[in-house]
Amino acid sequence: MPQDAVSRAQEKVDTLWRLVRRVRIAMLVTQDAEGDLRARPMANQQADTFDGALWFFTAENSAKVDEAERDRRVNLAFADASDQTYVSISGTAEIVRDRAEIDRRWSERLTTWFPKGKDDPNLALIKVTAHKGEYWDRPSSAMVLAYGIVKATLTGIPPDPGDHGKVRL
Repeated sequence: MPQDAVSRAQEKVDTLWRLVRRVRIAMLVTQDAEGDLRARPMANQQADTFDGALWFFTAENSAKVDEAERDRRVNLAFADASDQTYVSISGTAEIVRDRAEIDRRWSERLTTWFPKGKDDPNLALIKVTAHKGEYWDRPSSAMVLAYGIVKATLTGIPPDPGDHGKVRL
């Protein structure tokens, strides 16, 4: 792959990661036993760098764990309408029960959802290894958005959708 193509691909990965860090809450989509899709909000526990995996704390006895173990294919949808930032990541889920990894990723603010703390035997992590990502990042300034709407109304040309990219991870 030519160097400029590698640079563009890395730039897209960097943009994807910057947007994920900015939004932080994802809707984790799994498939239940009947084949229906289910989504629930999850707080990303990622460190400052992106190594291709995203991490989420969960109760081991939850439906999402059963669903992720039955079908490891998942989607993470991140959205911040006020900032006009949207990200979709497709990947595979793995349930991680390793206490050292739980200790490493634990933060005291998590006691709100897990009152027994990091030593709760029902505590686990969902590791999502990303395979593909897509992002949309529009200018969020009210003036820029208003200008785009007025311009579209007058010219019939849709407003600039902003930065959009597809990433294979």
